[in-house]
Formats: sequence, structure tokens, C-alpha cells
Amino acid sequence: MVGAAAVLLLSGCVMVEDVNDRPPLQTTSSLPSATPTAGTDAVPSPMQWDAILSDLAARGVSTDDVRLVSSRTVTWNDGSLGCPKPGSTYTQALVLGMQVIVAVAEVQYDYRFGRSVTPVLCERA
Repeated sequence: MVGAAAVLLLSGCVMVEDVNDRPPLQTTSSLPSATPTAGTDAVPSPMQWDAILSDLAARGVSTDDVRLVSSRTVTWNDGSLGCPKPGSTYTQALVLGMQVIVAVAEVQYDYRFGRSVTPVLCERA
């Protein structure tokens, strides 16, 4: 019993660090996404194609003559889908998805899909 009391008393004697002695919390910006793992050629689903057309229309781009340039399955290295935006944070896990590049006139649009049918237009700075 005396031993147990001594252990309890000694365990209560811990050194408390003064929080003012610690450096301030620092954050870092997210690292650029590494090159994604390319898969095979793939065809966008009708839902994905409709989502791309809707996005283009919302941007004021005519959808009368949209041409598929390329489409492939991709395993993205993180939730940015290979197209990180400055100041944003993303899940740090592999994301199975697709890259679909379309052209309207001479302008190409690089769309990325992750786990949903909502496209992300990759606009490089």
C-alpha cells in the first residue's frame, strides 16, 4: 500500500513546459503533386461528358463543336488531381480517376475527374 502511494505521488511530479518557450506553430504550403500514374485510354461516361459540356457552357464556351482530344484513366497522387491550387490543401491519398482533354476551336481544356462525376478544369498558372 505504501508502494502504491509512493508511485501515485511520484507520477504527479512532472515537469510542465512553459508554452512561451516553444516556437510558434508553423504551417507549410502543400507540395506540388508528383506526376500521376497513367493508366490506359478510356472513354468518358455519358455523365462525365455531360458534366464537361455543362462546365464549358457555364464558362461561356460554345458546346456546338467540342472534340475529344484524349482520355485516360489516371491514379492521382493526392486530392488535387494533379492540379493543385495555391493556398489549398488536399487529401494525401491515391485517387483513382480520369483525365479528359477536349478542344473547342483551337483551345484545349484539361478536365480531371476523381471519385465523382464533377469535373475539375486544370488551369495551369
